[in-house]
Amino acid sequence: MAEEKKKPEIDKEQCTGCGICVDECPNKVLELVNDVATLTKPQSCDGCGKCAEACPNEAIKMK
Repeated sequence: MAEEKKKPEIDKEQCTGCGICVDECPNKVLELVNDVATLTKPQSCDGCGKCAEACPNEAIKMK
């Protein structure tokens, strides 16, 4: 059985809506929705973690 890839979990309280994670995502799975980063295409997320690394507010954790 394949190990399930980690997905970004976004803390909506910590997210300031800067959009850096959206720009950094190579698979374009994140979008700003009401000024909050949101995983809109979870099936396309490869779990690379670039969004979490790029977030200046540490609002994204890979889980």
